[in-house]
Amino acid sequence: MAETAAALRTVAHNVKAARVRAGLSLDELSRRAQVSKGALVGLEKAQGNPNLATLVRLADTLGISVSALMQGPSEGHVRIVAADKVAPLWTGRQGSQARLMLTTSGPAPVEVWRWQLEPDEEYPSHPHQSGVVESVSVTAGRMTLVVDGTEHTVEAGQTATFDGDAPHAYRGAGTGTCHLIMTVHLPPGPNPAG
Repeated sequence: MAETAAALRTVAHNVKAARVRAGLSLDELSRRAQVSKGALVGLEKAQGNPNLATLVRLADTLGISVSALMQGPSEGHVRIVAADKVAPLWTGRQGSQARLMLTTSGPAPVEVWRWQLEPDEEYPSHPHQSGVVESVSVTAGRMTLVVDGTEHTVEAGQTATFDGDAPHAYRGAGTGTCHLIMTVHLPPGPNPAG
């Protein structure tokens, strides 16, 4: 419970700092990110429980990565992250889950995610800002990637890439659990206009 409270305080601090850096009022960030003002006020006070879709919309609007909202101060030159030490940001009803493992720093950050998709369980993703590119590499099982209404089967050993600004979804396929690594390539620099 203490780790959850500390993580929420970090998110609260980072959202407010990014909002202030971008010169946005709570009302303007609420409008652009399509998140209620009440939820934003609560979040900046480290109250509530923001879901993955909310964090993605806020990060996209603020022109930063989701993990930039979640990370504390840098820990040095090398960072090693164990999957069991990272809480899932999304958990499906059948046991699917998504964990944001880390984000690289620099002018064009890359997020690295670990996903587990159970058969027929789906996560519909909010379209990202223009310039975001996603890649999914299936390490075990099979998934259906839906991009702009078209379904694509991606099997173990295959990688797919696509522009993340189109509507998209990830769905487990076949009879077993699908495991995949997703990278989200963010465009350079903050782009808070929306």
